[in-house]
Amino acid sequence: MPEAPKSQMPARRKARKRALDVLYEADMRDMAPGEVLDAYVKRIEQPRPEHLGYAMGLVEGVATHLDRIDELIASYAEGWTLDRMPVVDRNLARIAVYELLYVEEIDDAVAITEAVELAKQMSTDDSPRFLNGMLGRIAEFTHH
Repeated sequence: MPEAPKSQMPARRKARKRALDVLYEADMRDMAPGEVLDAYVKRIEQPRPEHLGYAMGLVEGVATHLDRIDELIASYAEGWTLDRMPVVDRNLARIAVYELLYVEEIDDAVAITEAVELAKQMSTDDSPRFLNGMLGRIAEFTHH
């Protein structure tokens, strides 16, 4: 099946991709996500895409709850430390865990699937399976 053109990518997935870009840059440059987000938003041309609000909410939410999110990732990433994880995977996991814990209207399965789909496009061959397993365990733990 041919890949859908970018314009057909669902808005929330575009938002997650933007949030990933910001969190990735913040991680690589050892900067606060909020600082990177401010600069990122300034670079976006008007009219700004409607999914930008969700992307900003993801970045801000991850930044606010980073300690709790990273604690869960570290606990459930069997055999991996946060530091050794690929940067893309670490930040996709952060977005998904934020959605699992704090975004009521997103189903757990959707949060996990979205992280896995973006990992397929942007990370290593092992990443989708790794994220799927880890996020599944976190979802199970946090929703009992």
